[in-house]
Amino acid sequence: MSSATSTGIIPGPRRKNLDPNRMSPTAVIILNIIFILGVIVCIAPVLLIISVSFTSEANILKDGYKLFPTSWSLDTYKFLFKDPSVVFNAYYVTIFTTVVATITGLINCSLFAYPISRKDFKFQNEVTFFMFFTMLFGGGLVAYYIVMTGVFGMRDNILAMIVPYSFNAFWVIVMRTFYKNQIPESVIESARIDGAGEWRTLMQIVLPLSLPGLATVALFTTLNVWNDWFNCVLFINSDMINLQTMIYRALRSVQMLRDIVSKMGQSVDLGSDVSKLPNETFRMALCVISIGPIILAYPFFQKYFIRGLSVGAIKG
Repeated sequence: MSSATSTGIIPGPRRKNLDPNRMSPTAVIILNIIFILGVIVCIAPVLLIISVSFTSEANILKDGYKLFPTSWSLDTYKFLFKDPSVVFNAYYVTIFTTVVATITGLINCSLFAYPISRKDFKFQNEVTFFMFFTMLFGGGLVAYYIVMTGVFGMRDNILAMIVPYSFNAFWVIVMRTFYKNQIPESVIESARIDGAGEWRTLMQIVLPLSLPGLATVALFTTLNVWNDWFNCVLFINSDMINLQTMIYRALRSVQMLRDIVSKMGQSVDLGSDVSKLPNETFRMALCVISIGPIILAYPFFQKYFIRGLSVGAIKG
């Protein structure tokens, strides 16, 4: 007689070792369908924009937006690149300001976040409050314009599109959170015991371990600078404009030209010429040339971006 029977305990049926993260085949199929629909919802508008940009304006007015137009046309891109120097100049200004502002902002935010993440920094609370205060209160648009133009002299200066993005208090908080939660204090203490100074510890140990956080800050800063048009409109009056401002001015000029031709057509038979002026297709073509570099650059940041964003959202 076994010991279990002798004690009066009857063993029950053995349970299978089930993986708590395992999903049923039905749930997997449902999730795959949901993800596929989500991908379609995200990709379909981009494909529609590209398709409309290669359609003639007359077909848009006749048939509306179509993912597969009845006829393809390059008239809009020919009209857009009639003077390619304008587009290339806008691309140059946008790429230059984006690269410089991203690198500058990344350096400033990472350097500012490192000391306030250390417990042995004497003025940690005071410096953090001084930085956080700037997120709660601002001087307003008038004061911002006066300081930028009157104090710093950045009217018609390319630095006016770089300096506003060279520091961001929110990204400092994200980097500080990343340093505190992802960089073990024992690693820094080990480096100090081995004779490494603060700069060497930061450059050779902390920053290489902080690539997800740095990639997150770099990606969002890149998107903000690339899509910025307000600072350029506010401070730049010359031809040194970025891509978004060029799009704004081009759309306004085309719409004004269409309005003038439409008014002339009331007294002169010019109605057929109005449809030849690109409007909807012109907007889509401008969207295509503006989103291209960002779409190509995003996959390189995606792996680090997801990890860094989750750290800032969950543990911030």
